[in-house]
Amino acid sequence: MSRFSRDRQRLTADPGEKNRRPLRLYVEAPLAVGSAVALDQAQAHYLTNVMRRRVGDPVALFNGIDGEWFARIGDIRPGRGGMLEVESRARPQIAEPDIWLMMAPVKRVPIDLITVKATELGASLLWPVITQHAVVQRVNLRRMRANAVEAAEQCRRLSVPACRSPTALAEALEGWPAERILLVCDERGGNEMIHQVLTRSKAESWAIMVGPEGGFTDEEFALLRGLPQCRFAGLGPRILRAETAAIAALACWQSIHGDWRENPPPSKS
Repeated sequence: MSRFSRDRQRLTADPGEKNRRPLRLYVEAPLAVGSAVALDQAQAHYLTNVMRRRVGDPVALFNGIDGEWFARIGDIRPGRGGMLEVESRARPQIAEPDIWLMMAPVKRVPIDLITVKATELGASLLWPVITQHAVVQRVNLRRMRANAVEAAEQCRRLSVPACRSPTALAEALEGWPAERILLVCDERGGNEMIHQVLTRSKAESWAIMVGPEGGFTDEEFALLRGLPQCRFAGLGPRILRAETAAIAALACWQSIHGDWRENPPPSKS
């Protein structure tokens, strides 16, 4: 169990939670009025043993396609699974910002933090990119996906970001989409600040890249400069850790190009 899984249990296992909004679960099954959604063993354990839910209690469901739906626990058996009965739709599916986060792999706790916060900040794709100075060469994609799902459940997102397999930088840049701007966070100085780069472009599709703790090599900078869609930007006068840079850059992007520009509708769930 990851540290963020334990935090999820601690933060949501609140005696007053049962009287507030329903718990949210991400499922892969289609959602419609009257449909039945199977629970796997882990979900049944979470509902019964962690959250103390029982048959008849409400649950909110989303699958990234059909919006968010109200359901009730129809049957649940710890250690075996269960079933949810879908009743009505709470929110329709909406278009979400098209922003990728590409980052050099870092140690386990920082990569967990990046995954959770990037999900909360609306990243549509999480993509580890292998660079020469990366201190970590492998990423546990299953763990990354689990952290992304848990974060999406808690922050009321209607989707879960895709998690792409680690890819070498040169390979990641091959066949780069012509319409997608690549914003590289550059700690060397001498570049425009991030808000200047963001406000000058009207592009709708973006990717943010955060480099390794040791920075990009000269060869990697040359490779990035060779991409017409690449833009370099500074994040201020201080050197930021990789996880801080990722969070800060995503927040800047959301405030200028993302869904922070308008108020969300009132919550029904």
